[in-house]
Amino acid sequence: MDRRAFFKQTGLTLGALPALAALPALSGAIAPAVARGFDPSNWRDVRDQFALTRERIHMASFLLASHPRPVAEAIERHRRGFDEDPVTYWEEHFMTAEPAVENAAAEYLGVDPALVALTDSTTMGLGLVYGGLRLRPGQEILTTPHDHYATMTALQLRAERTGAVVRRVALYDDPAETSVDAVVGRLRAALTPQTRVVAVTWVHSSTGVKLPVAAIAEALRDVNAGRDAADRVLLCVDGVHGIGIEDVTMDALGCDFFMAGTHKWMFGPRGTGIIYGRREAWAEVDPIIPNFGPSVGVWMGALPADTPLVTPGTVHSPGGFHSFDHRWALNEAFHFHLTIGKARVEERIHGLNTRAKEALAAMPRVRLYTPMSAALSAGIIAFDVEGHAPGAVVTHLHRQGIVASTSPYPVSYARIAPSLLNDEAEVDRTLAAIAELG
Repeated sequence: MDRRAFFKQTGLTLGALPALAALPALSGAIAPAVARGFDPSNWRDVRDQFALTRERIHMASFLLASHPRPVAEAIERHRRGFDEDPVTYWEEHFMTAEPAVENAAAEYLGVDPALVALTDSTTMGLGLVYGGLRLRPGQEILTTPHDHYATMTALQLRAERTGAVVRRVALYDDPAETSVDAVVGRLRAALTPQTRVVAVTWVHSSTGVKLPVAAIAEALRDVNAGRDAADRVLLCVDGVHGIGIEDVTMDALGCDFFMAGTHKWMFGPRGTGIIYGRREAWAEVDPIIPNFGPSVGVWMGALPADTPLVTPGTVHSPGGFHSFDHRWALNEAFHFHLTIGKARVEERIHGLNTRAKEALAAMPRVRLYTPMSAALSAGIIAFDVEGHAPGAVVTHLHRQGIVASTSPYPVSYARIAPSLLNDEAEVDRTLAAIAELG
């Protein structure tokens, strides 16, 4: 299959990706970030931590992040150590580097580090959890048509191997007009005595809708109160477009599993991700890929079988040799966010997004699909401009030096995503460019 046929078959368009060929050419090499003194209370200083070119307005940073200075320097430090003496560097750090990442992730999420597994992406996390779920023939997995291909495929593959059944329920018809009660009501009405798993995405990259996960978890607690442990409904969440924005802990969110890549809103090293699972929930998932951490020490007889180092997180973290220079630098991304402050990050991103949504809603030929309410939205804004295909909107923006994207779904929209890398002036310039179309 040639490249163009692949994009057509998978529902992608060239507009779904940053169409770099349509962008103005850069005038020279990208300079490294120059700010050494970092004032986390100053948004200009936050932006100065990134080598990201200022010759474009970046409204699609949620696809793949630029690394802030602390992350980039940690990657380079590890890379240099491996290049100079790979065996010695690995032996000196492999027992401490990943626990440091797990501890940083746990601090950010508000959980026990023992419950955090390390992955390479959201897709890997979905595959590890959904691929290892213990399901009986006839049990049901309830998901939605709003979810990503990776979720739908991972669930279908598990259903085929176990005899379980995948069912889907639409949680809204018009995303812009939905409500917390409507979403929770639709999901709860779709539950049956056979439902074992509810698999949802926290923030839909298709529409920008943020699901009220805590309210869903509360509804499921009522359902589970009358069920045996082997039949209780497990709430599993793809959280990639909420982590790095929302100021919540896992206890507050209330899910059983949370899977997310950390190379998007978290600004983590490319090719990194995490899974959090409640201790009781981890017991319902079988490991798929052998771990090469303390489990190897147990196998070799160097550690006792009940060593506390063998945790649910380590058991479910895939072993083998990884891009350690990236994985071992992930703790710096969590520290970067914590230094700024989770509450301030949330307030900033929501503030920029509200500014953009209010202006888009006032444009007569623009249809906004993302809810206005911060309770039902986060950092992705989906919209249409009458008379212009989504890809044409993105191309128009690209030609003005604004990086936007379209959603790679059967029904596609144009998307912008104001983030910590933007300011009010960039948001306003983007909105002015959109207004030119209608």
